[in-house]
Amino acid sequence: MSGIRIAIVGVGNCASSLLQGIHYYREKDPENAVGLMHWEIGKYTPGDIEVVAAFDIDRRKVGLDVHKAIFSAPNCTKVFCPDLPKNGVTVRMGKILDGFSEHMKDYNDKETFSLANESELGTEEIVGVLKESGAEILLNYLPVGSEEATRFYAACALEAGVALINNIPAFIASDSEWAGRFKEKNIPLIGDDIKAQLGATITHRVLTDLFNKRGVKLERTYQLNTGGNTDFLNMLNSSRLASKKKSKTEAVQAVTAKRLKDENIHIGPSDYVPWQKDNKVCFIRMEGRLFGDVPMNLELRLSVEDSPNSAGVAIDSIRCCKLALDRGKGGVLYSPSAYFSKHPPKQFTDDEARRMTEDFIAGRRDD
Repeated sequence: MSGIRIAIVGVGNCASSLLQGIHYYREKDPENAVGLMHWEIGKYTPGDIEVVAAFDIDRRKVGLDVHKAIFSAPNCTKVFCPDLPKNGVTVRMGKILDGFSEHMKDYNDKETFSLANESELGTEEIVGVLKESGAEILLNYLPVGSEEATRFYAACALEAGVALINNIPAFIASDSEWAGRFKEKNIPLIGDDIKAQLGATITHRVLTDLFNKRGVKLERTYQLNTGGNTDFLNMLNSSRLASKKKSKTEAVQAVTAKRLKDENIHIGPSDYVPWQKDNKVCFIRMEGRLFGDVPMNLELRLSVEDSPNSAGVAIDSIRCCKLALDRGKGGVLYSPSAYFSKHPPKQFTDDEARRMTEDFIAGRRDD
């Protein structure tokens, strides 16, 4: 069976974990494949995924083989599969637009960001690369706040006839106009904003759903996150956070018994702590009332390596997208979007979304 040919925009920590994972699981058998939700999806295993094109704007990555670029600064995620063979795919200069925050330039001396000197590629060149490489699926790993750049690459995917998985909170799948454009061209689309394997949002959702199921009235809650990767550095610019806060907040609001007032729910990035690197620490507090109107509260601290936490979800998302391509199904894939994304077009509980996704994989749902 032929593999799954993907292109990546943004060769950062998430791309590093994904590419390491593809090779890591090639050497595994199903019995020893710890950390995957599915070993096989439609006869595709993680090792069937192949990167055929990649774009970035950092000078330390542009021009390098993609398997070397994923270990270049400022990437700082855990290296669990260091000996990757040369891929043969060179990271190309992408389109800048709002793909980085202006304040990042102040961190050049700290090795956190360095804009490449090469000329940007335009629509024609990027569409050409996607077509020539034979890419079937484009993964968006741009920084939070890259609204213009996300729309630019979404348009390139449409023109090239390539499926899109939007892993960031710039709304494409959950925007009816963009969703309609992918439906019209019968091109699969999954998004928006990837939901980690066991991260802050999925944990917060499960606890919120538990309150609901056990008859506990949730009165107020917060989620505070700190990290030391470039994503957290980028998010120091609060003007880039509107879609991120909306995505994370709505993911929790969607499973409350009764929608909380804005003043009673606070969810979002809190601060950049350089020495944490790719480790993300999440603090959740939930206050409610149980039997007899007696008050209770729950506090949780979660510490995870941020990028590997999303890579397993991305591997499943890619394979579901490939199933849609094989079946000739285009437009938003509602079941995988609900299960793999924080801000899908239609929200469901995680139990419902999982059942729907299993039905989609088995061919019992056309989506």
